[in-house]
Amino acid sequence: MKKVILFFTLILFAGIAFSQDNRQTKQDSKAAKKEARRQKINTLIRQAEEGQLVYSRQSIFGIQFRTNGFGGFYEFGKMKTPRKTTLFRLDINETKDQKEEKLPNGGVFFGNPFIYGKANYFYPVTLGIGQQFILGQKGNKNGVAVSAVYTAGLALGLLRPYYLEVRNPISGNDTTIKLTPSDSALFLGPTIIGGGGFGKGWGEIKIRPGGFVKAALRFDYGRFNEVVSGIEAGVSLEFYAQKIPIMVFQKDKRLFFQGYISLDFGRRR
Repeated sequence: MKKVILFFTLILFAGIAFSQDNRQTKQDSKAAKKEARRQKINTLIRQAEEGQLVYSRQSIFGIQFRTNGFGGFYEFGKMKTPRKTTLFRLDINETKDQKEEKLPNGGVFFGNPFIYGKANYFYPVTLGIGQQFILGQKGNKNGVAVSAVYTAGLALGLLRPYYLEVRNPISGNDTTIKLTPSDSALFLGPTIIGGGGFGKGWGEIKIRPGGFVKAALRFDYGRFNEVVSGIEAGVSLEFYAQKIPIMVFQKDKRLFFQGYISLDFGRRR
Protein backbone atom coordinates (compact mmCIF):
# COMPACT_ATOMS: atom_id res chain seq x y z
CA MET A 1 0.00 0.00 0.00
CA LYS A 2 2.84 2.36 0.90
CA LYS A 3 4.43 1.65 -2.48
CA VAL A 4 1.20 2.57 -4.27
CA ILE A 5 0.90 5.83 -2.33
CA LEU A 6 4.52 6.64 -3.03
CA PHE A 7 4.00 5.91 -6.76
CA PHE A 8 1.02 8.26 -7.07
CA THR A 9 2.80 10.91 -5.02
CA LEU A 10 5.73 10.84 -7.47
CA ILE A 11 3.34 11.08 -10.43
CA LEU A 12 1.61 14.06 -8.79
CA PHE A 13 4.87 15.94 -8.22
CA ALA A 14 6.02 15.14 -11.76
CA GLY A 15 2.76 16.52 -13.15
CA ILE A 16 3.09 19.69 -11.10
CA ALA A 17 6.69 20.16 -12.24
CA PHE A 18 5.75 19.57 -15.89
CA SER A 19 2.86 22.00 -15.62
CA GLN A 20 5.13 24.67 -14.15
CA ASP A 21 7.73 24.11 -16.85
CA ASN A 22 5.06 24.28 -19.57
CA ARG A 23 3.64 27.46 -18.08
CA GLN A 24 7.10 28.99 -17.88
CA THR A 25 7.75 28.03 -21.53
CA LYS A 26 4.51 29.72 -22.62
CA GLN A 27 5.38 32.82 -20.61
CA ASP A 28 8.85 32.91 -22.15
CA SER A 29 7.33 32.50 -25.63
CA LYS A 30 4.86 35.33 -25.02
CA ALA A 31 7.63 37.52 -23.67
CA ALA A 32 9.79 36.77 -26.71
CA LYS A 33 6.91 37.63 -29.09
CA LYS A 34 6.17 40.79 -27.16
CA GLU A 35 9.82 41.82 -27.30
CA ALA A 36 10.01 41.09 -31.04
CA ARG A 37 6.87 43.17 -31.62
CA ARG A 38 8.28 46.00 -29.53
CA GLN A 39 11.54 45.93 -31.47
CA LYS A 40 9.62 45.96 -34.78
CA ILE A 41 7.59 48.99 -33.67
CA ASN A 42 10.76 50.76 -32.54
CA THR A 43 12.35 49.99 -35.91
CA LEU A 44 9.34 51.41 -37.77
CA ILE A 45 9.36 54.51 -35.59
CA ARG A 46 13.09 55.01 -36.18
CA GLN A 47 12.66 54.53 -39.93
CA ALA A 48 9.77 56.99 -39.98
CA GLU A 49 11.87 59.54 -38.09
CA GLU A 50 14.64 58.98 -40.63
CA GLY A 51 12.18 59.63 -43.47
CA GLN A 52 11.98 56.11 -44.89
CA LEU A 53 8.71 54.97 -46.49
CA VAL A 54 7.74 51.80 -44.63
CA TYR A 55 4.44 50.03 -45.32
CA SER A 56 2.92 46.78 -46.57
CA ARG A 57 0.09 48.17 -48.73
CA GLN A 58 -0.96 51.52 -50.12
CA SER A 59 -4.09 52.89 -51.76
CA ILE A 60 -3.80 56.06 -53.84
CA PHE A 61 -6.36 58.23 -55.61
CA GLY A 62 -5.33 60.95 -58.02
CA ILE A 63 -6.59 63.78 -60.21
CA GLN A 64 -4.55 64.17 -63.38
CA PHE A 65 -4.24 66.90 -65.97
CA ARG A 66 -2.99 65.75 -69.38
CA THR A 67 -1.75 67.71 -72.36
CA ASN A 68 -4.87 66.54 -74.23
CA GLY A 69 -7.45 66.19 -71.47
CA PHE A 70 -8.00 65.31 -67.83
CA GLY A 71 -9.17 62.48 -65.58
CA GLY A 72 -8.45 60.47 -62.48
CA PHE A 73 -7.05 57.17 -61.27
CA TYR A 74 -7.00 54.62 -58.45
CA GLU A 75 -3.87 52.63 -57.59
CA PHE A 76 -3.30 49.73 -55.21
CA GLY A 77 0.25 48.86 -54.25
CA LYS A 78 1.87 46.01 -52.32
CA MET A 79 5.44 46.45 -51.13
CA LYS A 80 7.76 43.59 -52.09
CA THR A 81 11.09 45.00 -50.86
CA PRO A 82 12.05 48.23 -49.05
CA ARG A 83 12.43 49.85 -52.50
CA LYS A 84 10.04 47.98 -54.80
CA THR A 85 6.23 47.97 -54.79
CA THR A 86 3.96 46.09 -57.20
CA LEU A 87 1.20 48.34 -58.56
CA PHE A 88 -2.30 47.72 -59.94
CA ARG A 89 -3.80 50.85 -61.49
CA LEU A 90 -7.05 52.01 -63.11
CA ASP A 91 -7.19 55.30 -65.05
CA ILE A 92 -10.28 56.99 -66.52
CA ASN A 93 -9.73 60.09 -68.66
CA GLU A 94 -11.27 62.24 -71.36
CA THR A 95 -9.09 62.95 -74.39
CA LYS A 96 -9.75 66.06 -76.46
CA ASP A 97 -8.50 67.01 -79.91
CA GLN A 98 -6.15 70.01 -79.99
CA LYS A 99 -8.40 71.69 -82.56
CA GLU A 100 -11.48 71.65 -80.35
CA GLU A 101 -12.90 75.09 -79.74
CA LYS A 102 -16.03 75.72 -77.71
CA LEU A 103 -18.33 78.24 -79.40
CA PRO A 104 -21.23 80.20 -77.88
CA ASN A 105 -24.74 78.92 -78.56
CA GLY A 106 -26.42 79.81 -81.82
CA GLY A 107 -29.73 80.77 -80.26
CA VAL A 108 -30.68 84.26 -79.10
CA PHE A 109 -31.97 83.32 -75.63
CA PHE A 110 -31.22 79.61 -75.22
CA GLY A 111 -28.89 76.81 -76.27
CA ASN A 112 -25.69 75.33 -74.85
CA PRO A 113 -22.15 76.14 -76.02
CA PHE A 114 -20.93 73.62 -78.58
CA ILE A 115 -17.81 72.39 -80.39
CA TYR A 116 -18.12 72.71 -84.13
CA GLY A 117 -17.08 69.58 -86.02
CA LYS A 118 -16.83 67.31 -82.97
CA ALA A 119 -18.03 63.80 -83.80
CA ASN A 120 -17.39 61.86 -80.57
CA TYR A 121 -16.35 62.20 -76.99
CA PHE A 122 -13.35 59.93 -76.30
CA TYR A 123 -12.79 58.33 -72.88
CA PRO A 124 -9.66 56.15 -72.53
CA VAL A 125 -9.96 53.62 -69.69
CA THR A 126 -6.69 51.84 -68.85
CA LEU A 127 -6.09 48.92 -66.48
CA GLY A 128 -2.48 47.98 -65.87
CA ILE A 129 0.15 46.43 -63.64
CA GLY A 130 3.54 47.92 -62.90
CA GLN A 131 6.09 48.84 -60.29
CA GLN A 132 7.16 51.70 -58.09
CA PHE A 133 10.88 51.91 -57.38
CA ILE A 134 12.08 54.30 -54.68
CA LEU A 135 15.02 56.31 -55.99
CA GLY A 136 15.55 58.40 -52.88
CA GLN A 137 14.08 58.34 -49.37
CA LYS A 138 12.94 61.47 -47.58
CA GLY A 139 15.91 61.73 -45.23
CA ASN A 140 13.59 63.23 -42.59
CA LYS A 141 9.88 63.82 -41.99
CA ASN A 142 9.93 67.09 -43.92
CA GLY A 143 11.82 65.67 -46.89
CA VAL A 144 10.59 64.42 -50.26
CA ALA A 145 10.75 60.78 -51.41
CA VAL A 146 11.34 60.32 -55.14
CA SER A 147 10.09 57.20 -56.95
CA ALA A 148 10.03 55.94 -60.51
CA VAL A 149 6.61 54.58 -61.51
CA TYR A 150 5.87 52.55 -64.62
CA THR A 151 2.78 50.57 -65.69
CA ALA A 152 1.48 48.85 -68.81
CA GLY A 153 -1.63 46.92 -69.75
CA LEU A 154 -5.04 47.04 -71.40
CA ALA A 155 -6.64 50.18 -72.83
CA LEU A 156 -10.32 50.47 -73.71
CA GLY A 157 -11.31 53.52 -75.73
CA LEU A 158 -14.94 54.52 -75.16
CA LEU A 159 -16.55 56.56 -77.96
CA ARG A 160 -19.74 58.47 -77.13
CA PRO A 161 -21.46 60.27 -80.02
CA TYR A 162 -21.56 64.05 -79.81
CA TYR A 163 -25.04 65.58 -80.18
CA LEU A 164 -26.10 69.00 -81.40
CA GLU A 165 -29.40 70.82 -81.23
CA VAL A 166 -30.19 72.23 -84.68
CA ARG A 167 -33.07 73.97 -86.45
CA ASN A 168 -34.35 72.26 -89.57
CA PRO A 169 -34.56 75.00 -92.25
CA ILE A 170 -37.30 73.10 -94.10
CA SER A 171 -39.70 72.26 -91.27
CA GLY A 172 -38.59 75.03 -88.92
CA ASN A 173 -38.52 72.55 -86.00
CA ASP A 174 -35.69 72.17 -83.50
CA THR A 175 -34.20 68.69 -83.18
CA THR A 176 -31.22 66.98 -81.54
CA ILE A 177 -28.97 64.99 -83.88
CA LYS A 178 -25.59 63.26 -84.04
CA LEU A 179 -23.29 62.99 -87.05
CA THR A 180 -24.73 60.55 -89.63
CA PRO A 181 -24.55 60.50 -93.43
CA SER A 182 -28.17 61.67 -93.64
CA ASP A 183 -27.77 64.49 -91.08
CA SER A 184 -24.25 65.67 -91.95
CA ALA A 185 -25.54 68.82 -93.68
CA LEU A 186 -27.49 69.90 -90.59
CA PHE A 187 -24.71 68.77 -88.21
CA LEU A 188 -22.15 70.94 -90.00
CA GLY A 189 -24.55 73.63 -91.25
CA PRO A 190 -25.31 77.20 -90.15
CA THR A 191 -28.49 76.39 -88.18
CA ILE A 192 -26.84 75.01 -85.02
CA ILE A 193 -28.57 76.18 -81.85
CA GLY A 194 -26.21 74.62 -79.32
CA GLY A 195 -24.84 71.45 -77.79
CA GLY A 196 -27.14 68.50 -77.20
CA GLY A 197 -26.35 68.24 -73.48
CA PHE A 198 -24.32 65.93 -71.23
CA GLY A 199 -27.02 63.27 -70.99
CA LYS A 200 -27.00 62.35 -74.68
CA GLY A 201 -25.25 59.34 -76.21
CA TRP A 202 -24.47 57.23 -73.11
CA GLY A 203 -26.49 54.31 -74.43
CA GLU A 204 -24.59 54.34 -77.74
CA ILE A 205 -21.01 53.95 -76.49
CA LYS A 206 -18.64 51.98 -78.73
CA ILE A 207 -15.51 50.24 -77.42
CA ARG A 208 -12.12 50.35 -79.13
CA PRO A 209 -9.60 47.92 -77.53
CA GLY A 210 -5.90 48.62 -77.31
CA GLY A 211 -2.96 48.86 -74.93
CA PHE A 212 -0.83 51.42 -73.11
CA VAL A 213 2.50 52.08 -71.42
CA LYS A 214 3.20 54.78 -68.85
CA ALA A 215 6.26 56.09 -67.00
CA ALA A 216 6.51 58.83 -64.39
CA LEU A 217 8.33 60.27 -61.41
CA ARG A 218 6.45 60.54 -58.12
CA PHE A 219 7.38 63.08 -55.44
CA ASP A 220 5.95 62.18 -52.03
CA TYR A 221 6.11 65.07 -49.56
CA GLY A 222 3.70 63.66 -46.94
CA ARG A 223 4.95 64.17 -43.40
CA PHE A 224 3.65 60.84 -42.08
CA ASN A 225 4.18 57.39 -43.58
CA GLU A 226 0.53 56.39 -43.30
CA VAL A 227 -0.63 59.34 -45.43
CA VAL A 228 0.15 59.73 -49.13
CA SER A 229 0.57 63.29 -50.40
CA GLY A 230 2.42 63.80 -53.61
CA ILE A 231 2.79 65.01 -57.17
CA GLU A 232 3.37 62.74 -60.16
CA ALA A 233 4.67 63.86 -63.54
CA GLY A 234 5.07 61.57 -66.54
CA VAL A 235 4.17 60.52 -70.06
CA SER A 236 1.94 57.81 -71.50
CA LEU A 237 1.36 56.17 -74.87
CA GLU A 238 -1.96 54.58 -75.85
CA PHE A 239 -2.46 52.56 -79.02
CA TYR A 240 -5.73 51.15 -80.41
CA ALA A 241 -6.67 48.51 -82.96
CA GLN A 242 -8.92 50.97 -84.81
CA LYS A 243 -8.68 54.68 -85.54
CA ILE A 244 -10.43 57.00 -83.10
CA PRO A 245 -12.73 59.59 -84.74
CA ILE A 246 -12.99 62.68 -82.53
CA MET A 247 -13.24 65.59 -84.99
CA VAL A 248 -14.72 65.62 -88.50
CA PHE A 249 -12.03 67.73 -90.15
CA GLN A 250 -9.02 66.19 -88.39
CA LYS A 251 -7.11 62.99 -89.13
CA ASP A 252 -8.24 60.02 -87.05
CA LYS A 253 -5.43 58.47 -84.98
CA ARG A 254 -4.56 55.12 -83.44
CA LEU A 255 -1.70 56.42 -81.30
CA PHE A 256 -2.05 58.98 -78.52
CA PHE A 257 1.05 60.31 -76.77
CA GLN A 258 0.60 62.72 -73.91
CA GLY A 259 2.29 64.19 -70.87
CA TYR A 260 0.51 64.54 -67.55
CA ILE A 261 0.80 65.79 -64.00
CA SER A 262 -1.32 64.48 -61.14
CA LEU A 263 -2.10 65.25 -57.52
CA ASP A 264 -1.91 62.04 -55.46
CA PHE A 265 -3.46 61.35 -52.08
CA GLY A 266 -4.20 58.17 -50.13
CA ARG A 267 -3.14 55.96 -47.22
CA ARG A 268 -0.60 53.28 -46.33
CA ARG A 269 -0.66 50.50 -43.77
